[in-house]
Amino acid sequence: MNLFKAILERRSVRAFTPETVPDEVVESILGAARWAPSAGNCQARDFIVVEDPRVKKALSEAALDQRFIEAAPITIVVCANERRSAHRYGRRGRELYCLLDAAAAAQNLLLAVHALGLGGCWVGAFDDSQVGKALNLPPWLKPVAIIPIGYPDEKPWTPQRRPLKDHIHIDRYDRKPV
Repeated sequence: MNLFKAILERRSVRAFTPETVPDEVVESILGAARWAPSAGNCQARDFIVVEDPRVKKALSEAALDQRFIEAAPITIVVCANERRSAHRYGRRGRELYCLLDAAAAAQNLLLAVHALGLGGCWVGAFDDSQVGKALNLPPWLKPVAIIPIGYPDEKPWTPQRRPLKDHIHIDRYDRKPV
């Protein structure tokens, strides 16, 4: 799939068919996430693949009862690995760079999901400690995104975007700063 087409057409999917996602497809998705940029190439992100219905239920409850999480055939939790980033960058690595690494990986993951004909949704509203408990995470792994994935059972609407000019601020030598 063309990259710009994938970026423009990807949507958050919250309804899935019960069809299972083949292991090789999951591996392709995780491979795309693994190739996201990272600070100092520390690759300070880990991926927890969840298929167990009980764990998906616990994640759903931790995410303010967003029940579509447990309805998805698989859920991938993208975690920032604070220890891996802090090893090289200290406090800034632990507090920022690992989060950026995880966010970049989550975006690659979502684009791969879409390109492969699946649907997913970045869930960021959740209780960190509940997610950590549900997944038995060590203290240096911080959950950043819960991403339920499956074959779409809906066609989400296209949200509006602000005009590009609302997002761009240019500071050039021949202009006054914004």
